[in-house]
Amino acid sequence: MPNELVLIFSLLLIYGGVLIWYLLFGSQGLLCFTVVATISANIEVLILIDAFGMSQTLGNVLFASTFLITDIISETQGRKQADLAVNIGIATSLTFILISQSWFLYTPSGEDTLSGSIYSVFANTPRMMIVGLLVYAIAQRFDVWAYHKWWDWTEKWSGDRRKFLYLRNNGSTLISQLLNTVLFTAGAFFGVYDGKTLVSIGISSYIIFIFTSLLDTPFVYLARKIHERRADSSG
Repeated sequence: MPNELVLIFSLLLIYGGVLIWYLLFGSQGLLCFTVVATISANIEVLILIDAFGMSQTLGNVLFASTFLITDIISETQGRKQADLAVNIGIATSLTFILISQSWFLYTPSGEDTLSGSIYSVFANTPRMMIVGLLVYAIAQRFDVWAYHKWWDWTEKWSGDRRKFLYLRNNGSTLISQLLNTVLFTAGAFFGVYDGKTLVSIGISSYIIFIFTSLLDTPFVYLARKIHERRADSSG
């Protein structure tokens, strides 16, 4: 199957999964999905593929889903809970770094056949994870701040707190994803790839983030509708 189709399928599957977890488990489900996405994305980002005529790392869609999650939580639960989701993502990355690196303190059995393969994957993980941790903390906190700043502005303009969801969703995410792309590409891959490849990775990553940001808006609207129906039924 072409990489392009796999990426599109992954986006629909992951974004749909966020909504399903929210539908089944509420805001706690979103917090749990943050853990899954954070760990998976930091492993997946080690893989470089070609798609849509560009070189790009995997993990972009999973990272984008964490922005979708904080936007949903901001919209339905408020800034305090959105900050909690960011803190959980940070704690998840830090914990996984410590656990994954502790594996290499053991001496493998003479009958072991997998430790070499695992080492080849996770030996490079600390740099990726540490950079990812720092960039995640910066970009996600900026995203939550920007979302509520846009919300304040749009409410002041319109006098209606529900209007302009698409503007606060995309206005915050597109800027924070640009920040995320520049910082992560430079921090994670400088010295690993040549300058041309770095630029290609950065541009392709942000192009992907533009599409993932624009395409997550319907899912935020659906999540808000789920939240409002729950509020009506409980009231």
